[in-house]
Amino acid sequence: MNIIKGRFNSRCAIVTGGASGLGKGTAKRMVDEGATVALWDMNAAALQQAKKDVGAAHVIALDVTDPKAVAAAAADSARILGKIDILVTAAGITGATVPVHEFPIESWLQVINVNLNGLFYCCRAVVPFMLENGYGRIVNVSSVAGKEGNPNASAYSASKAGVIGLTKSLGKELALKNVRANCITPATFESPILEQLPQSQVDYMRSKIPMGRLGEVAEVAAMICFMASEECSFTTASTFDISGGRTTF
Repeated sequence: MNIIKGRFNSRCAIVTGGASGLGKGTAKRMVDEGATVALWDMNAAALQQAKKDVGAAHVIALDVTDPKAVAAAAADSARILGKIDILVTAAGITGATVPVHEFPIESWLQVINVNLNGLFYCCRAVVPFMLENGYGRIVNVSSVAGKEGNPNASAYSASKAGVIGLTKSLGKELALKNVRANCITPATFESPILEQLPQSQVDYMRSKIPMGRLGEVAEVAAMICFMASEECSFTTASTFDISGGRTTF
């Protein structure tokens, strides 16, 4: 993917789930395009390596399901970066891969807590800093599962559908504040999160993609970077599809 030099000059961003996968890939591209970036992730060891690989300004080891810790992290990042212009919420987990009637309650609660509640806590904590600055771009990472539902992935599908609904509300609330909030709905792409799934589930999701392949982190990161840029000026409360033709709505 072509780097757009200087696109994020003077912009400061927070990327959750920034120690690996889509979060790390997006953060690296943002840094390459001029941004000053903070990485949030619960994997402290991986964060330190990601900081070097990405060129991040600072990192915070953080469990996004802890609202007090998220609020403190937002304040720390705003102080260290000087401001917060961009939030990309890429932290997420898949949960169990079983039918609804067999789904472990503990796994259900964990998935909803990380993928939806944690994302809410991050948006809630960061938006005031954007309002103070009079500018902001929020990109919430949802999934085609939130549009269509994947069998044997009810918690993940429900949590990602919730992300879409939350983003629609948030984007409309901020429409007159020069803060844009949108979500992206990727189909399955090559990422460490696939290690949480059985191969049969990965094969099923690949079979649903008309292009016949999984996406790549660089492809998703490219779209996120547009959504996080000043160029994304007249779209908010919306979903951006990147699914190889699987979903077109």
